[in-house]
Amino acid sequence: MNIGEAAARSGLPAKTIRYYEDIGLVVPSRGANGYRAFVEHDIHKLAFLGRARALGFSVEDCRHLLALYEDQGRESAQVKQLAQAHLAEIDDKIVQLQSMRDTLAHLIEACHGDARPDCPILNDLADPARDERPS
Repeated sequence: MNIGEAAARSGLPAKTIRYYEDIGLVVPSRGANGYRAFVEHDIHKLAFLGRARALGFSVEDCRHLLALYEDQGRESAQVKQLAQAHLAEIDDKIVQLQSMRDTLAHLIEACHGDARPDCPILNDLADPARDERPS
């Protein structure tokens, strides 16, 4: 099947599929005409990659997950370890986002939002000492 069909069946844009091919995550065969020829196994890999990326796994993590998936001798502990590390990263990001949200909410509350030029939001953004304070 061509890249358009592969995109429709896998749920990924053709541009993403080309990128995954460029970085070696998928290697479709080429027909005599030079066009990509995807087979069912390629579609399965693309869908796998799409689901992994939707969960926020990096491209390198996806490469590792694909290798583990295709390794019949793998240990599930390897997969679990990778997933746990990713979950820890997500938890860290949640903490950072909550801190950002709290700071922004505080600044919005402090701003009168009226015709006066004084603005705590801009003052905080312009404060060079802000970079040195913990979030």
